[in-house]
Amino acid sequence: MGELSEARRDLLESVADEFLHNAWAGRRLVAVEAAAEEDAARFADDLAAVLVARGLPAVRRSVGDVDEATLRRDTIDPFRDGALPGAEGGDTILVVDGRRLLNQSVRGIWHFAIWTLRDDELPHGSVDVNIDVSDESAPTRYFYDLCKLPPSFGERRADPSIPAVGSRA
Repeated sequence: MGELSEARRDLLESVADEFLHNAWAGRRLVAVEAAAEEDAARFADDLAAVLVARGLPAVRRSVGDVDEATLRRDTIDPFRDGALPGAEGGDTILVVDGRRLLNQSVRGIWHFAIWTLRDDELPHGSVDVNIDVSDESAPTRYFYDLCKLPPSFGERRADPSIPAVGSRA
């Protein structure tokens, strides 16, 4: 983690507080996704660094554009089994960024889910926290009437030619 602005650090600390309040012990999984992969990766890096600075064992993984079977086989199952390198401890937090981490089929894997957005991008309807990173030095928590979004909003498909549930083909 590079030098963080006070505003960015405050937001990351707030997100960490909320996550730890709801998932205070055990092997915990955090997903960070965004339309722009670099936004998700940077936020995940910074969140993991904040957790480590608090003395918590946190491990980072970037999985890229991954399907459910690969995600479970290469990352989630080894983490849960204590076999993921660097994540052997019983109270380890795994912070993962990638694509399709928040799809309905894998949503239940995560103890906490974050979507980062910027400018005119829409929030994700099924996360714990939406973060606007338009201003990297002063990101803000994004609140939205999520009831206005269709249930499948934010789903990423392996085959973009197949419409998402609830979308117009």
